[in-house]
Amino acid sequence: MTNDELYIANIAIIILAAGASTRMGQPKQLLLYQGRSLIQHIVASAIASLCKPVIVVLGANAQQIRAEINQPLVQIVENSQWDLGMSTSIRSGILALANYSENIDAAVITVCDQPFISPEIINNLVSAYDSTGKSIVASQYAEALGVPALFSSKFFSELAALNESIGAKHLIKKYREQVFGVDFPLGAIDIDTPQDYENLQANILLN
Repeated sequence: MTNDELYIANIAIIILAAGASTRMGQPKQLLLYQGRSLIQHIVASAIASLCKPVIVVLGANAQQIRAEINQPLVQIVENSQWDLGMSTSIRSGILALANYSENIDAAVITVCDQPFISPEIINNLVSAYDSTGKSIVASQYAEALGVPALFSSKFFSELAALNESIGAKHLIKKYREQVFGVDFPLGAIDIDTPQDYENLQANILLN
C-alpha cells in the first residue's frame, strides 16, 4: 500500500500535552530525550506521519511548552480547563477540527510521554484503519488497548462529551467489537515519575 493510497482519508492527529506533571515534579513535556524534549519528539513524529492536520493541546505551563514547538505545520490549542481532566483536552482538540474546511475522516489521539512513538507507529494505525474497516484502531501493549489510538469521525461528538478524568480508553472499552489492535509493545513505557525517566535514560545508555 502506498502513501498516496493512505491519503484517501483525511486523518488528523491530536497530541494531548496539557497536564501539570504533578508526579514528575516538573513539566515532563520538556524532559530531554535523544537530544530534544519529549514534546518536540512527538510533534516531529506527528509531522513526519501521514496525519494532517497536527494539533497540540496545551494547558499547564503552556507558555514554556509552546516555545518548544515553533512549527508552522502545527496548530496549538490552549485548554483553559486542563485541570478538570484529560477529557477537556480531548474536547479542545476535537473542537479544533471544526476549523478546517476539508472533512476530517478520523483522528489519532496521542500523548507526549510515550517516548517510543514514531512516525511508523502512527502510520500503522492509519494503515490498519484503511485496510480493516474498523472504526477504532488502538495500540496494543501490556495486554491492553490504549493510545495512540485512531477514532473514526463518527465518535467525535462522543469524544467531545467525555466527562472530566475519563480518557479515550473509555470508548475503546465501550466499543470493543469495533476496535482493531495494532501491536506496540513499547507503548507500555510512559514517563510519569522521576524513576520512569531515570529508567529511560539508563536504557538509552545501555543501548
